Amino acid sequence: MKLELDDLDRRILKTLQADASQTNQELAAQVHASPPTCLRRVKRLVEGGVIARQVALLDPDQLASTLTAIVEITLDRQGEEEQQAFEAIVANEPAVQQCYRVSPGPDFVLMVLVRDMPAYHALAHRLFASQRNVRNVRAYFSIHRSKFETAVPVSSLED
Repeated sequence: MKLELDDLDRRILKTLQADASQTNQELAAQVHASPPTCLRRVKRLVEGGVIARQVALLDPDQLASTLTAIVEITLDRQGEEEQQAFEAIVANEPAVQQCYRVSPGPDFVLMVLVRDMPAYHALAHRLFASQRNVRNVRAYFSIHRSKFETAVPVSSLED
């Protein structure tokens, strides 16, 4: 069941997406609410599943993980069981940042972040070449990232 969101909820969500590290007092001041009200609302948003988790976003360049690959995967057999089996394999791979089932076209699109091309080659062998059900792999390598956002547009939640 979806939570009904009002204007205060949306302001809280937008503010937390920009900076979730602030204190409840700071958040309350920014969204023009009392601290107890703000605390109750955040708790409700967490318990309702609207706020899935709070994380720190790291700069991959600072950690020497600088090769981003967008990888299309086509399976030989596309049944639900086979798709779930592939998802289970990539879910255990830290370099796979995101995994999407897509249609039409390939069965999956993966966002992969690795140190360099040898690391990608090792990952490709481990995840794709060694899997009998992977029919086709097409990788695109990012040469420049001009935009990266994690925020979900809050205004579209009511549309």
